[in-house]
Amino acid sequence: MDFLTTVTSSGLIQQFLVGLSRTTILFVVASGLSLVLGVLRIPNVAHGSLYMLGAFLCYSFATLFGKNPIGFWVAIVMAPLGVALISLAAERGLFCRLYDREHLMLLLFTFALMLLCRDIVKMIWGAEYRSLAPPVVLQGSLSILDLPFPKYNFFLLSIGPFVALALWFLTQRTKIGKIARAAAVDRDMVSAVGINVSWVFASVFVIGCFLAGLGGALVAPTQNIAQGMDHTIIMESFLIVIAGGLGNVWGALLGALIFGLTDSMGILVWPQFSIVFPYAIVVIVLIFRPKGLLRATW
Repeated sequence: MDFLTTVTSSGLIQQFLVGLSRTTILFVVASGLSLVLGVLRIPNVAHGSLYMLGAFLCYSFATLFGKNPIGFWVAIVMAPLGVALISLAAERGLFCRLYDREHLMLLLFTFALMLLCRDIVKMIWGAEYRSLAPPVVLQGSLSILDLPFPKYNFFLLSIGPFVALALWFLTQRTKIGKIARAAAVDRDMVSAVGINVSWVFASVFVIGCFLAGLGGALVAPTQNIAQGMDHTIIMESFLIVIAGGLGNVWGALLGALIFGLTDSMGILVWPQFSIVFPYAIVVIVLIFRPKGLLRATW
């Protein structure tokens, strides 16, 4: 009875809030993957590596500007921008030559990039674990319903809705978003009216990779920054994108919400098998909704 009381009160509320903060990271990374996969039709396996690179760059920039009171905030901005610049170079030098190739070739190519990125990260930062403390203003806890909740996790909760609204505005209300949606359906027709589809694809690819780097930068203060942190996130991101609906920003948010909360609640209810719960939910969703929870927009 005490266990049930704990589950239905303090433990349940705390795990719910933790799950929401994890949802933010999952959504930011998965929404970037959804853009790239929806518009460019590239199953970018290296997306998780860009997430890892964003975390390491955030650590380096925060260390470089550590004596500055705004050093952490500079790092949060500079890390995803660094990832975006690297992705632009990769897109202009490599990806733009492969858009017409088979999906299997693109899959193998991005897998090779993932391995290359992992080795580069190891060469620059080594194999040791790194850690990054949040800024002083986000250290400690605040009280929510008389329960302690980390301030940094509360900060993460505010990021998710902002990113979702920004992506919705970009894809639905801006010229480049409308062109990108048209190019996803018929790139030849868009090119025929005089639009440089190649640079549209480059812009979408860079935005998607920026979001991967942003996710890595945001997660850096919450866990060890290390080799291999890209493995889990890329599998989770693909599942979230597929379950939510390809190219649908709100679908990615819904998928991340289900995945993050299920994972968090599974730890509370049955910790030995908590990893199974989110994957089981995704399987159930795909059985009844093979095209995703919400309509694909690309």
